[in-house]
Amino acid sequence: MRKPNLSSIKQAKVITPAKDLATLEAELAEQANNLEVNLEDTVLRLSDYLSAVDMVIKQTFNHRVWVKAEIRNLSSKGGHYYFELAEKDDDGKVIASCRGNLWRFKAARVLAKFERATGMPLDRDLTVLLKVSAGFHAQYGFSLTIEDIDPSYTLGDLARQYAEMVDRLTGEGLLHLNQQLPIPFDIEHVLVIAPEKAAGLGDFQADADRLASTGACHFHYHNATFQGNHAPAEIRQAIVSAQQQFYDTYQRLPDLLVIIRGGGAVGDLAYLNDYELAALVAEQPVPVWVGIGHERDKVILDEVAHTSFDTPSKVIAAIGSHLAQLVSQTLQYQAQIKQAAQRQLNTAEQQTARQLSQIQSQTIGQLTALRKDSDYAWRNIQQSAQRQVKQAIRLTSELRVQTQTSAEQQLVTAATYSQNHQKSVMQNAQQQVIQAQRDSEHLRDIVLLHRPSRVLKQGYTMLTDTKEKKILTSSTQLSPEQTVHIVLKDGKAKAQIIDVSTDQKATETSDIPT
Repeated sequence: MRKPNLSSIKQAKVITPAKDLATLEAELAEQANNLEVNLEDTVLRLSDYLSAVDMVIKQTFNHRVWVKAEIRNLSSKGGHYYFELAEKDDDGKVIASCRGNLWRFKAARVLAKFERATGMPLDRDLTVLLKVSAGFHAQYGFSLTIEDIDPSYTLGDLARQYAEMVDRLTGEGLLHLNQQLPIPFDIEHVLVIAPEKAAGLGDFQADADRLASTGACHFHYHNATFQGNHAPAEIRQAIVSAQQQFYDTYQRLPDLLVIIRGGGAVGDLAYLNDYELAALVAEQPVPVWVGIGHERDKVILDEVAHTSFDTPSKVIAAIGSHLAQLVSQTLQYQAQIKQAAQRQLNTAEQQTARQLSQIQSQTIGQLTALRKDSDYAWRNIQQSAQRQVKQAIRLTSELRVQTQTSAEQQLVTAATYSQNHQKSVMQNAQQQVIQAQRDSEHLRDIVLLHRPSRVLKQGYTMLTDTKEKKILTSSTQLSPEQTVHIVLKDGKAKAQIIDVSTDQKATETSDIPT
């Protein structure tokens, strides 16, 4: 294979960024036509062809330009950072993608500037504005070399996303939904969602344990990650599972749901600005108190929560304050009730004394009258009782004679009926035994007539599967190249199915219900 003379190829013109896309496409088409004319009769090696592509890219796209893209993936090795960049349409479908490289000698400066400006590390799913230059390698293909990253664009994009979430939650009636719930009268059970072993959780738990030791409040802790791309999904799962677990145990809802996170990097707050998480918090059937551990920056959870606090310590302080206020009100109510009860007791005692005096005077006269009436009533009761006893003795004697006569008649009738029924049962049983013997003999004859050994002796065969566990009776159980066993009266044979044809009429007949 002869090596092409690339020196004779017309050098491509440098396209300046000021030209529009149509002009750029026209000039690239012209260059492609020139290359096609010069190379149409030349056979190139792959490396030579890719070297030519590299030359064209370097001469045509040797400018550094700002490109907006989303980071789909990010990894690092040996101080170098490797990006997977993409552009999506309004439906979230990827319409362009390529690789990007941030080399070690620039990575430290660029990333440090980005983190200082945004307060968060560079990570996947962020939309960034990159200063890039195009590059092509014969072995590794096309990629963009990243020269710089504009942090102000990312901050603006995050602010735009935050504003869109607020507008969407407002339009759906969710932004102030949880805030409309009343504060519980008594905070007895509190669900707490927090990062495991976090410093903020420790501060919260120290005060919470003192409250729990008094029996005034019970805290139920569930852990979730509060930073990283998977943080919103883990927090949502923790909320759902915590609510379900509590309901399964107590058959009721908790009084309060608390979401806390201690102090940390400001950039970690961006992971909590998630619409699905905010919507779930807004739709909770109980008040949600959040303490994310920040003082200036707000997250979307602060917008939708019932009450927002700067730190976890302020959340537990508010719970303690609510319970203390409840105790104080209870003591006040208790004192008021005690005073009112004492006044009512004093009044009742005075009224009782007056009524007792009246009752005593009235009772003496009533007792005298009642004593006379009682003596007269007692004599009447004695006379009436004697008459009723004599009448009862007479009725009892008559009823005993009637009962004895009726019982003797029923015994005679029952004996006659029992003898007749016994004879009928014996006759039916004998007939059934005779019929059962006839049916048994008939079934025995049928079974002996159709036993496999007799059928095989008449010239029939039986097909089974290779394990001889299943008898094949239909063509639907057969398939080409299937191995089957043929059982004969004096032995077995193995066969392979070549073709299977179905008797349509037999199939239709077998499908007719009987």
